[in-house]
Parts: sequence; structure tokens; C-alpha cells
Amino acid sequence: MFKDRMAAGQILAKKLDYLRGHPICILAVPRGGIVIAEPIAHQLDSDIQVLVTRKIGHPANSEVAIGAVMPDGSAVWDRQMIERLGVSKQEFDMWVAEEYLEVQRRQVLYTGSTQPPDVTGKTAIVVDDGIATGYTIRAAIQWLKHAKPLKIIIAVPVAPSDVVAELAREVDDVICLLQPEPFWAVGMHYEEFSQTTDEEVAEILYSNKKR
Repeated sequence: MFKDRMAAGQILAKKLDYLRGHPICILAVPRGGIVIAEPIAHQLDSDIQVLVTRKIGHPANSEVAIGAVMPDGSAVWDRQMIERLGVSKQEFDMWVAEEYLEVQRRQVLYTGSTQPPDVTGKTAIVVDDGIATGYTIRAAIQWLKHAKPLKIIIAVPVAPSDVVAELAREVDDVICLLQPEPFWAVGMHYEEFSQTTDEEVAEILYSNKKR
């Protein structure tokens, strides 16, 4: 169990130290992933870039993930889950459009631009505070593969072992500190897991750019 996001990020930073001096791009998934990324960026002497993706949950139960929206507005989805829930293409497309507006809002809020980061020719390190279903990370991976990075590395404190195994087949490396079984929720593996605010995110990004 981790004390908090900062403590988890410090452990990940040591695992990623071998990349110091290499062309890298630290891509933090907001909001919690930005707290994790802070000690990593300090260790690797790099900026934090924000990578906004959004999970698409079923309106009747937002915890039931049926897909995710990528930074460019395209989407990944669980075809079997969509068919099982009887979701029409029109409904899904509407939810994608709604979530993409939130993707753009957050991208502008955190970076001042709707443009996602440039990762061409760099090792892209995708950082989050944990993975549950993996939809938001898969959306990030899908987008990254079209963005022509040198490599793609996923770095998270905790995730289910089956999701880690699936992601490992899609990227160059997955660094995951804990893979508990059974897996219930990301927050169960932190002593302190309060919601990260937009103000905290802005402060971290401002401090990171001033270094």
C-alpha cells in the first residue's frame, strides 16, 4: 500500500531513472496522474505534458465502462458490452461527442491549448495513479501509436494483473508496482486517496515549468 500519490510517484521515478538523458515525453493522465508524474519529472529532469482521455460510462451506471475518448476525439469501445447493454450507435456517438467536449475543456484548462502533446521520436511515458478497466490507458495507447513516438511505456503504481498482461502486448514496457488479486479499486491501495483538484494540477504544472 502507498502512503499517497506522491509517495507512489517517487518509487516509480526510481524505476524510470534509466531514461534520464534520453529523449522522453512524460504524459500524465489528469488529474491523479499529474501528482504521480511530478517526482518522475523531477527525477528525469523533464517537463510534464498532459494527456487527456475520458472514460465513457453507461448513463445508468457510470462505473460500467463501455469505452473511452482519445485526445483527437476518436474512441475505443467494448463491442460485447455495448451489445449486451443494447446501446445504439447513435447513443454511443452522442456520448463520445459529450466526452470529447470535456477532453478539450480540460486540455485548454491545463495547457492553454486544444492540441495534444508532440511525442514524435521520443519515448512516451504514460503516467496515471492506477488502472482499473484500462479503457482510458488504451485510448491513450491507440492515439499514441498514430503519433509516432520512439517507444511507449506505461508507468502506474497499481493495476490488475490481467490488464497489465494485456497492455504489455500493446506497448514496449509496463512498469506496475502492485498487481493485487483480486483487484477491487485503485483507491484501496493508498492510505490517502482524496480527489485531486484542478487547482492542485495547475500548481504542479506551473512549478514543473519553472524548474
